Amino acid sequence: MRVLLVEDERDLAESVRRGLTNEGFVVDVAHDGITGAWMAVENPYDVAVLDIMLPGKHGYQILKDIRAAKIWTPVLMLTAKDGEYDQTDAFDLGADDYLTKPFSFIVLVAHLRALIRRGAPERPVALSVGSLVLDPVRRLVMRRGVAVPVTPKEYAIVHYLMRHHDQVVSKAEILDNVWDAAFEGSDNVVEVYIGYLRKKLDLPFDTTTLTTVRGMGYCLVSDER
Repeated sequence: MRVLLVEDERDLAESVRRGLTNEGFVVDVAHDGITGAWMAVENPYDVAVLDIMLPGKHGYQILKDIRAAKIWTPVLMLTAKDGEYDQTDAFDLGADDYLTKPFSFIVLVAHLRALIRRGAPERPVALSVGSLVLDPVRRLVMRRGVAVPVTPKEYAIVHYLMRHHDQVVSKAEILDNVWDAAFEGSDNVVEVYIGYLRKKLDLPFDTTTLTTVRGMGYCLVSDER
């Protein structure tokens, strides 16, 4: 479960990041609105947590921008008791939930899990590259109509590769978009997971669609050319 946290109070953001990581979430953090807006558009998230008062771009502007871009990631707004906006404004602008600062971490986790279970208010269409299909509603990966069992991390990699099909993506790009920003391991973990996916997506179907571009990275292509 991948979370985007946009919060300019660095101590609070780090405390929440550590807590969510301990709860099994993968957390990306932005400390300003411009970076947060870019991350929300460029990366797939299961849920986003947006503070309102942010440097660079207001939290509600981020919310309006991503909804205008037809990104339906569930959004929880962090509101202040005496803030300029109230809960009604949050919902009118496309938020799915809110918490008032200061908040209980346990309550935050409960809200996030509820939003993730509920899913996005409008589901995106399935992604397809040749006979490979990813259904984000059921979180299924299928090849030629056959469901392929994948782990959450493998699912995230497939999702990223399908969104960038026919493009060469580097190990660093995959790490940045699939692993937690605090990940300190070797980028060889990407190679390991690519190997797992080849054994699941290509080998059983006698096809080669997940290719290595030596010295550059990996490319997912269609098997129906």
